[in-house]
Amino acid sequence: MTDSTPRRVRVRAPELIGEGGWLNTGDRSYTLADLRGRIVILDFWTFCCINCLHVLDELRELEEKHQDTVVVIGVHSPKFVHEAEHGAVVDAVERYGVAHPVLDDPELATWKQYAVRAWPTLVVIDPEGYVVAQHAGEGHVHAIERLVTELEAEHEAKGTLRRGDGPYVAPEPEPTVLRFPGKALLLPSGTFLVSDTTRHQLVELAADGETVVRRIGSGTRAFTDGTADSAAFNEPQGLTLLDDASVVVADTVNHALRRLDLATGAVTTLAGTGRQWWQGSPTSGPAREVDLSSPWDVAVFAGRVWIAMAGVHQLWTYDPATGTVAVAAGTTNEGLVDGPGAEAWFAQPSGLAATPERLWLADSETSALRWVDTDGAVHTAIGTGLFDFGHRDGAAEQALLQHPLGVTALPDGSVAVSDTYNHALRRYDPASGEVTTLATDLREPSDAVLVGDDIVVVESARHRLTRLRLPEEAVRVEAVAHRTQRAATEVTPGKLHLDVIFQAPAGQKLDTRYGPSTRLLVSSTPPELLLSGEGADTDLSRTLEIDPAVPEGVLHVSAMAASCDDDPANEYPACHVHQQDWGVPVRLAGTGVDRLPLVLAGMDDGTADEAEPQTP
Repeated sequence: MTDSTPRRVRVRAPELIGEGGWLNTGDRSYTLADLRGRIVILDFWTFCCINCLHVLDELRELEEKHQDTVVVIGVHSPKFVHEAEHGAVVDAVERYGVAHPVLDDPELATWKQYAVRAWPTLVVIDPEGYVVAQHAGEGHVHAIERLVTELEAEHEAKGTLRRGDGPYVAPEPEPTVLRFPGKALLLPSGTFLVSDTTRHQLVELAADGETVVRRIGSGTRAFTDGTADSAAFNEPQGLTLLDDASVVVADTVNHALRRLDLATGAVTTLAGTGRQWWQGSPTSGPAREVDLSSPWDVAVFAGRVWIAMAGVHQLWTYDPATGTVAVAAGTTNEGLVDGPGAEAWFAQPSGLAATPERLWLADSETSALRWVDTDGAVHTAIGTGLFDFGHRDGAAEQALLQHPLGVTALPDGSVAVSDTYNHALRRYDPASGEVTTLATDLREPSDAVLVGDDIVVVESARHRLTRLRLPEEAVRVEAVAHRTQRAATEVTPGKLHLDVIFQAPAGQKLDTRYGPSTRLLVSSTPPELLLSGEGADTDLSRTLEIDPAVPEGVLHVSAMAASCDDDPANEYPACHVHQQDWGVPVRLAGTGVDRLPLVLAGMDDGTADEAEPQTP
């Protein structure tokens, strides 16, 4: 009898360990042995990362469809110091509606066991406890679902599949007025409009910031226009007045802009299709026909609504006069690069505030305060890059923030920054170039609005608005500085061979109809780290030269490959663009590696050797 079962390279899955313990399990801890017989998907994520949040949303349908065979385990692997706090992980799990068990791994123990290199990473473990696939980045759940279907059939036949309820235990809901609010807006009536993000609603509060005037939205996670009671949002965030009668809402997980009629409470859609933007999708056109990607905040600047498009690290605009959207700044590469809008790099822009001369923005993943001038050029006031953060006042070039989500223009021309992971409100004065701290002990502030001489802060993790008097003198705090906790890869000085491994998914081939189908872009922080090898080319392999005089740094690698359906009978094959960005911390060591393999996941399973876990 011939065995027709597909053969895969299998590696025994390492055990799940994490000092922070387990969430969403009713206080029970689990081992892989406890999960034997189920298909286990490990989701290595961190709650600051927009790509990780996209994967959480991608997994929801798969979890529902295969709930009796698949167990998703979130392995929370922090980047920022704040994300290593257990309470912050507990908050994030509720904030983003994570409906599966989560292992809190503050010391990155399981991350290292599986040799993970990037957020997010998905690892598939078969019912016998073997790793059968590993994918870095987002957009791979469709391939994983095909693999899950194969594994169900294979292990059902072998008698090694165990169906039944999973280990998820839902937490008890908390009866607060707001639940992880995101942004706030002072309305012309003197009341506040707040995005009640986790409850998928907008809430209008009286001038006291506490009394509920009305709720807008059904509270169900959905994408529906309609009345105040029937309309539905999906984790709304940013708010801005379009005119005295209406508000633009950044409906983040619906990848859309919505319009709220203040008089009637009716909700309509201004921009977006409900689908997430992917490489190769249109970047301008009629607003209702163009996909968006996790719009996080909105502000009116220079006659248009500017959109902090966190999901693709860009700024877009919506023109109310023409009903069109377009990219205004950013290349989709993640990082901190100033210059003309078309050349600038952002990293998850999440907060906007407009003055007549500048559009201020909180660029959260670079822990930066930046601005766009009226000519469209991008500048940085505070921040140096993806891996440096902390709480330090003083001269702006030395000051540090930690994942800010909000900015507020102040009457004197300075800017208040909701310094989210530092639990602080900071102030930057362009006239002096100085950064000070206005208030501390604010639990994950995500936005703030001016009300006379006061500033009202959205304390997201305390589920409330907090009113503060703008102080004449700033609070002094002890300065701290950090770098990301992710372990550095030890490399030898001199030549380093970078290989991006890509294999088109089953049934597809590289798209070479219009020339090269691949692109590789390399840079470094600091720039002096690379003596040669930086820049863009079409070859996915490249030899870099590391300066022996620079002991450590970060390699920024962005790779792209295009593939199309490989069916000669199909006159119009479907084509796909696969893209992944890596920030790889490296440290020089005589015993380090001279080759750096990175997997640009396009594979449907783990059949390629480099797709399996490996030691850096």
